[in-house]
Amino acid sequence: MADKAAGGRALSEDELQDLVAASDAGARSPAGAVGLFLAGVALSWSLFQVVLASPLANVILPGDIINNSRQIHLAFAIFLAFCAYPAFRSSPRRRVPLQDWAFAVAGALIALYGYFFYDKIVQSGGLADDTDKWVALVGLLLLFEAARRALGPAMAIIATIFLVYVFFGAAPWVPEVIRWKGASLQKAMSHMWTTSEGVFGIALGVSAKFVFLFVLFGALLEKAGAGNYFIKMAFGALGHLRGGPAKAAVVGSAATGLISGSSIANVVTTGTFTIPLMKRVGFTSEQAGSVEVASSVNGQIMPPVMGAAAFLMVEYVGISYLEVITHAFLPAVISYIALVYIVHLEAVKRNMPTLGHGVTSLGRTIGGMFAFFAGFALLCYTVQYPVGWIVAALPEGAGWVLAALVFVAYLALLALAATVPDLEPDDPNAAQVKLPVISEIYKSGLYFLLPIVVLVYFLMIEQKSPGLSAFWATALLFVILITQRPLKALFRGGSGLVASAREGGLDLVSGLIAGARNMIGIGLATATAGVIVGTVTLTGIGQVMADLVEFVSGGNLIVMLIFVGILSLILGMGLPTTANYIVVSSLMAGVVVQLGAQSGLIVPLIAVHLFVFYFGIMADVTPPVGLASFAAAAVSGGDAIRTGFIAFFYSLRTVVLPFIFIFNTDLLLIDVTWLQGILVFIVSTVAILVFTAGTMGWFVTRSRIYESIALIGIAFLLFRPDFVMDRLQPPFADLPPAQLEQALAGAEPGDTLRLRVAGPDFLTLAPKETTLVVTVGTEQGGPARLAATGLLPDEVDGRVVLEEPMFGTPFSETLQGFDFYGDDPVTLTALRVPQHQWPQELVFLPALALLAGVVWLQRSRARREGVPA
Repeated sequence: MADKAAGGRALSEDELQDLVAASDAGARSPAGAVGLFLAGVALSWSLFQVVLASPLANVILPGDIINNSRQIHLAFAIFLAFCAYPAFRSSPRRRVPLQDWAFAVAGALIALYGYFFYDKIVQSGGLADDTDKWVALVGLLLLFEAARRALGPAMAIIATIFLVYVFFGAAPWVPEVIRWKGASLQKAMSHMWTTSEGVFGIALGVSAKFVFLFVLFGALLEKAGAGNYFIKMAFGALGHLRGGPAKAAVVGSAATGLISGSSIANVVTTGTFTIPLMKRVGFTSEQAGSVEVASSVNGQIMPPVMGAAAFLMVEYVGISYLEVITHAFLPAVISYIALVYIVHLEAVKRNMPTLGHGVTSLGRTIGGMFAFFAGFALLCYTVQYPVGWIVAALPEGAGWVLAALVFVAYLALLALAATVPDLEPDDPNAAQVKLPVISEIYKSGLYFLLPIVVLVYFLMIEQKSPGLSAFWATALLFVILITQRPLKALFRGGSGLVASAREGGLDLVSGLIAGARNMIGIGLATATAGVIVGTVTLTGIGQVMADLVEFVSGGNLIVMLIFVGILSLILGMGLPTTANYIVVSSLMAGVVVQLGAQSGLIVPLIAVHLFVFYFGIMADVTPPVGLASFAAAAVSGGDAIRTGFIAFFYSLRTVVLPFIFIFNTDLLLIDVTWLQGILVFIVSTVAILVFTAGTMGWFVTRSRIYESIALIGIAFLLFRPDFVMDRLQPPFADLPPAQLEQALAGAEPGDTLRLRVAGPDFLTLAPKETTLVVTVGTEQGGPARLAATGLLPDEVDGRVVLEEPMFGTPFSETLQGFDFYGDDPVTLTALRVPQHQWPQELVFLPALALLAGVVWLQRSRARREGVPA
């Protein structure tokens, strides 16, 4: 792939599809009976996962099947991996060698070992006997080999290193700072294979429970034709503008990110159409590929359907999926807005021509797009009211009535689609490019929005589990795929009904098979990453990493975050986003929170996980590996490495935003009201646009260096008004720690006090510190409020000594890392209470005034130089 792309030759459509298949679904496609058998296995996997996610799972499936769904999930993934992914480049592509059949069967059977011997394992408490430990070791080796084939060597190598550390942690060649006592084969295999601490842990459970249904949902939506519809709608709305193909690529990729969880598939799906058109209006091969890469990779951060890592956050952070997508929403939206602005500035700088003959103002186009998305959001929100009325009127039969109404809506929209021709993919290399006309094509695919409405409604309004929400949306897609062709034929006059029905059935089967094959890599990634997570929990290396990173960073949180970002990028060169996220978050998320607390900054855990997630997706962009960049170069015929560097430059806002929301959690909509949220959205949008202009060197006209610096400074002030205000008026006043009870008595309910706690570490006895945030309750009087916190302070020899909090009190878990029974006491060293501070929004005034000054300077210069607007 890299050789072809770097050689400057654009790949053919067949070669591009082979590229996607080799990366996401396996490069081997045997024909004949073997091909049908493997398709049947993939189909069985999809059907099993659909039934498992259904409300009737407990009725249809035996209890032991449900209890061991992770084992069955992994068995399918390993079996298909050995059959679909060749061992080496020289391995056959059209047949499955005998040894691969042996590996596939052995891997599947060992994955099911916990299912076959469930009672024995339960009775032993998960402790492996002699047979168990050798079976588990062979299982790990087969898992690593399957992961090497599907994900590349990096995942298997990293997991192997961690496993070696488990066995040989006490060896003299292990650095003393991370040395531990080591584990026997029996103990290690018990932890990694026969319990839910390792391979069959949370990550694989999330893959089986949630991720599969969402990947299947995307595959079925693509098979139904939604991808082509979204791309055409984006080109119809934006293609006529200056740099229109690039803007349409951004919007189209955001929409297809809903369908495809794969950066590479997204690049190829939209890029085969958008990249030639971008080159046609003046973008270089590398720039065209870079725009597609930047927009396709960011599809994973766009709610409501994000990458697999978003579902893992639900388990790791302990919040609902609705909360995850709420926190992720604003950074994702402003990131895409900035990318549209980037390509606009590139088009203006190069004075690029427009495509087609339609002339519409950018303002009207943006207004129309905003109206569409606002209307869609309003529809998803308001549908709860008629649903509520129906449920109240017919509590027993409401489900059937609602299903009938959805089907009626589907029939109406399908009848509307039948009044216009079906959409066919356009040829971007045609002599004359005819842009789609929105008024002519919008009818053809409105019914594709129905499954998305159902998904968003169940996720965000009903707040059902992600798995159940995806099940109902997928069930509707089953109906659409089976019926859309014959019903359209019926609405158009009734010819070819049987052939249309057969094609619909084949579309469904093909979508189910594609969904299963797309899940092979994710299933293996989550299982293999379980070895790393298991190593962390078994060896306690997490605490060692915290001490090591604190030493390397010198206790500086920003240096620490840079370290985490670089680690994510390096690991991401060989790992898929999901595996990268699991590894880095397992090792570093708690470290960042702990180090932030030691620095006096309370960092929400979700902010750290999103930070890791953002840098994980950037690994698909970053050279020298950057698989999405290589895929884009294969489409454009440009240089892959140069494409990657330009894409990284276009993605600077994706690099900067995580640092911003670590320090300004308003961007994650944490503890903000609706009005505050709207203000944050407006200001952060302005800030990201100003930052983009500053880094692109063009605003109203070409910027001078001091203007670019000023624009970046303005963006910083808009993003971080607290940075300035806290230095003008500190938000907290320092009081003697002995006055804690009086401070609580004088505070208002809801106020937050900051307490600095210092003492010996429970394990190492080394001194350490942390910051506690005490939220004042509604209790009356200082003693009652102090008792509610669970803290037990006592003034001894001029110091405030803390006793260990009672189990179950608010800070018992936070302070469990301190040694309360040693010679050196745990003390309260600082007490900070909130004090009046001017509104942070006042900082916006000088920032906006400076922005107006830059605009005036550039407008004046543009008029003198005759630069077109």
